[in-house]
Amino acid sequence: MAADVSTLFEFDNSFARELADLSVEWQPTPVREPVLLAFNETLASELGIDPAAMQSPEGLAVLAGNAVPAGAAPIAMAYAGHQFGGYSPRLGDGRALLLGEVTDVSGARRDIHLKGSGRTPFARGGDGRAAVGPMLREYLMGEAMHALGIPTTRALAVVHTGEYVAREGMLPGAVLTRVAASHIRVGTFEYAARLGNPALLRRLADHAISRHHPSAAEAEQPYVAFLESVVEAQASLVARWMLVGFIHGVMNTDNMTISGETIDYGPCAFVDRFDPATVYSSIDQGGRYAYGNQPRIAQWNLTRLAETLLPLIDDGSDGGSDGGTDRAVATATGVLTSFPDRFRAHWLDGMRAKLGLVSVGDDDQALFDDLLDLLHRDRLDYTGFFRSAATALRTDVTQLRSMVAAGPDLADWTERWQVRLDAESRDAHAVAAAMDRANPRFIPRNHLVEEALAAATDGDVGPFHELLDVVTHPVAERPEWSRFADPAPDSFAHGYQTFCGT
Repeated sequence: MAADVSTLFEFDNSFARELADLSVEWQPTPVREPVLLAFNETLASELGIDPAAMQSPEGLAVLAGNAVPAGAAPIAMAYAGHQFGGYSPRLGDGRALLLGEVTDVSGARRDIHLKGSGRTPFARGGDGRAAVGPMLREYLMGEAMHALGIPTTRALAVVHTGEYVAREGMLPGAVLTRVAASHIRVGTFEYAARLGNPALLRRLADHAISRHHPSAAEAEQPYVAFLESVVEAQASLVARWMLVGFIHGVMNTDNMTISGETIDYGPCAFVDRFDPATVYSSIDQGGRYAYGNQPRIAQWNLTRLAETLLPLIDDGSDGGSDGGTDRAVATATGVLTSFPDRFRAHWLDGMRAKLGLVSVGDDDQALFDDLLDLLHRDRLDYTGFFRSAATALRTDVTQLRSMVAAGPDLADWTERWQVRLDAESRDAHAVAAAMDRANPRFIPRNHLVEEALAAATDGDVGPFHELLDVVTHPVAERPEWSRFADPAPDSFAHGYQTFCGT
């Protein structure tokens, strides 16, 4: 009996309905021979979707873009963006479609979005398709970040299309089904502001407030409170990235969500041997989006958001020669300048957890900064160091130096850390256990990701699913997984580059 795909999703389409000027109605382009490569049963259950029906031929047709389920209203969303600092007034979903919105089992609204589903009016000369490797990368990275507790878009499925796309060569094609709190971006606000329609901009802001930051609606100045909420969400998000060594790689304003979720896993990677100047993206020639630059760029992007909100923050209705602009700029600037302190507070809290500390110390910033300087100088593995520190703490913290083969300065730093721990008078084994919960043993190591994606491109998805299992259990202690905790060999790490995947 054929599955009834008409009941797979109970769609609402609030973005398409309320903000029609910011999208184009469009249909996915069917593919030749869809084959399911990966399906996220856990996420399907969270969405209230029957996993078995979704993996039936009828469900597969929806995931591939060969059928549009009842209630869907597919649209290509419009947005602008600053890409590597340069403004592009019209970007949009060139190869993606928002099918609609569903309410998950917890009552939260979630977007169902196809990526690689064919050319749209925003394609800008592209073919509208995607390759297997980059789509599986997005699936893998999103699930790894979710397991690490970092807000992120997630993948419901990746489908091989039975067709090929021309990139560096002919590569097997794929369609990704992405799930997000929404796909509203800083670039969405930039596009709305460019249209010069204050009523549309206000509708967009009100929509985003209702969906993501409802408490702002009750504030005396709702649009200031909205900006504050987005600034806080992004400060927390970027701090969490930094704490696990994640590099987004392409922090354009069209890749910064209003919800505070990580989106667009293109040239992303994780730091192995620590260096704040690390850049893996092949297109980031100037290092704009290097690991250590991410907080500064986040604040820069948020400034672009604030610029779009100035007419809403103060429309000048109470008179004044500047029409309220100067007051709006001053108000927005006050919010934006809070970003570094917000980021630092989240980062300090995270570093305390990584090092087993529960109290706030006056010298914590110096203690943590000095550690990162040592990790950089001695080219130590960022992820592995914190697990080694917990292991040493169970026996003798002074053994840490020999465990990581570092120089004498680490011994001095270790003594300072030990004094800080002693001041809290906690059991060393309990501290080490807390550190193990705060520090991943397994991340998507770059060399392992590349191995898995290369195998999948050649038709073997086994290594992908094995790596997916590992990274979705980031703090597990599994001896049979020991190789997944090893940093990349020097032969791989030297000159490693990631690519956008478009």
